[in-house]
Amino acid sequence: MYDWDESPDLNITPLVDIMLVLLAILMVTTPALIYEEKITLPDGTKTKVIQKIPEIEIRITKDRDVYIKQDKFSINEFPDNFIMYAQKFSTDKTIVYIKADEVLSYKDVMFVLKSVKEAGFINVSLETNG
Repeated sequence: MYDWDESPDLNITPLVDIMLVLLAILMVTTPALIYEEKITLPDGTKTKVIQKIPEIEIRITKDRDVYIKQDKFSINEFPDNFIMYAQKFSTDKTIVYIKADEVLSYKDVMFVLKSVKEAGFINVSLETNG
């Protein structure tokens, strides 16, 4: 009749398949979850007038011409002219923006950046389209 010494076999293949599908679903959906905390910023005082920080915008064209507003310089004569131009600005409070054409070599852009730094400016930014 019954053989009580026989042990039953467990087939765990369907269980493993289901767990792998659930794991794949978890792995796909987890990066899509975004945790965002809502914060409320305090209101500032609106009675103070903020002093506008002076800015200098330097543009470098692909022809290696350097422009400060409407003034045009060649890249080789830029350092001396920039030192004379920069005398009317405070070097620690003025922000200098450098816009350079993407076809320029790294050396040309760094030459202009070095010239601005040697003039004493500490707030210098390179601008991109991103």
